[in-house]
Amino acid sequence: MSVSTQQIVKNFAPSWFAAVMGTGVLALGAGFLGHGYSPLVSVAGILHWFNVALFLLLLLPWTLRWFHARPQAAGSLVHPVIGNFVPTVAIALLVLAVQFLQLAKIPEIALALWWTGAALAFGFSFLILYKQFLGEQVMLDHVTPGMFIPPVGLVVIPVAGAPLALAAGGATQGWMLLVCYIALGSGALLWLALQAITMFRFVLHKPLPGPLVPTIWINLGPLGVMPISLIALADASPFIVDKVPFHAAALLLWGFGAWWLCMAAMLTVSYWKRGQLPFALSWWAFTFPTGAFAIASFRLSGVVPLPGTFGVGVLAFGLLALFWSVTLARSVRGTLDGSLFQPH
Repeated sequence: MSVSTQQIVKNFAPSWFAAVMGTGVLALGAGFLGHGYSPLVSVAGILHWFNVALFLLLLLPWTLRWFHARPQAAGSLVHPVIGNFVPTVAIALLVLAVQFLQLAKIPEIALALWWTGAALAFGFSFLILYKQFLGEQVMLDHVTPGMFIPPVGLVVIPVAGAPLALAAGGATQGWMLLVCYIALGSGALLWLALQAITMFRFVLHKPLPGPLVPTIWINLGPLGVMPISLIALADASPFIVDKVPFHAAALLLWGFGAWWLCMAAMLTVSYWKRGQLPFALSWWAFTFPTGAFAIASFRLSGVVPLPGTFGVGVLAFGLLALFWSVTLARSVRGTLDGSLFQPH
């Protein structure tokens, strides 16, 4: 089917930026594993610049939508399901900040992206939940792990923010660390509160519809990012003498992530066997959370003397590469035939 530019802009889903999140974490994981293996370093570099181009490409219809399809853009903010995906643009900026810091080694660009992404992440976390608190649009059928995305935007902030603060030094370091601690504290406790709501839905309500099954994996996002942020803050905070409590907390969160990885895989396979897993943009939810858990495994293996953490990370990274390849191919196909730009 043919699709016009106007139709692309009007029906452009905010969740498209999950593709930037997934591609970015794949690049970062490849860069981490590339130590001592130069081909993976090259792959990480290619993925980095591909992701930069992808972000700029997606930013065009996202921006045009606010000018030429404002009712649809504004409507996304209050939609009981789609609204939770609006902050993916902020998370994409924060992921790019980590890329420019760790892969491209351009801290000036990383810092600009970090401040922009952090401001948007805080802004969306207030706006989305403010609308939900005052409105009546969210019913139990709308409760999915997609609700974790606004908190994920907050807990991602210290990943680049902590090392950037350490490099900044002086008073700037203190202010940046303060932002990071506020972000991690608020994001972690929001995730915990929303965890109770989603568990209530899983146990006491009907199962998720097939197109939303990939959102089950989103829970791995905070479970992967929070350990990374804890380790980063322990390394960057001059007032922290004993890092062990931070590492222990990171390990406990990672442990729940390992359990959730297995549960998410079991549920996904069950839906797939029954033919109830149709392709949708929600498939990008398979990627970033799995990659975040993989990188958390790599980071923990360097600070916790326990066997198996690095191996679990390698397995998760392999799963990420599979998810990313299949989802990218299906997304390209859906873009070319216009099926991903139909009204939703």
